[in-house]
Amino acid sequence: MTYDPSPSYPHRPPPPPPPPVYPPRSRTHRAPRRDPLGHHSDLRILRGAYRWQRRTATLTALGYFTLFLALSAYAPGLMTGTAVAGLPTGLLLALAQLPVTWLAIALYEYTARRRVDPLADRIRQEAALDARRGAGR
Repeated sequence: MTYDPSPSYPHRPPPPPPPPVYPPRSRTHRAPRRDPLGHHSDLRILRGAYRWQRRTATLTALGYFTLFLALSAYAPGLMTGTAVAGLPTGLLLALAQLPVTWLAIALYEYTARRRVDPLADRIRQEAALDARRGAGR
């Protein structure tokens, strides 16, 4: 009787080789120190502009809605009174919520174009310059 070394089950491929191990950098060879990407003050200014933008748009929409809720709770006589053509004031204020929301969106876009986008573009350009400088080394 002869011995058959091949197994009867399907053959599994060998595991992939481990990734190459590079020698650690010596402590004497370090990359030169330079300012990090987009200097900290630029990023701080960008965060502040974005924070102002969010707060302004959010307070516009939520402030009006909170005013509407407060009037509904504490001034029901005003909300049930008629305003124009026999429509209750509460209904008119509720219908005005949609244009106020549009105003908040328009305000958000305006502040983005005026304050946030120019800062972000400047930081993006500096990052591209840093990348080109790093690739040229």
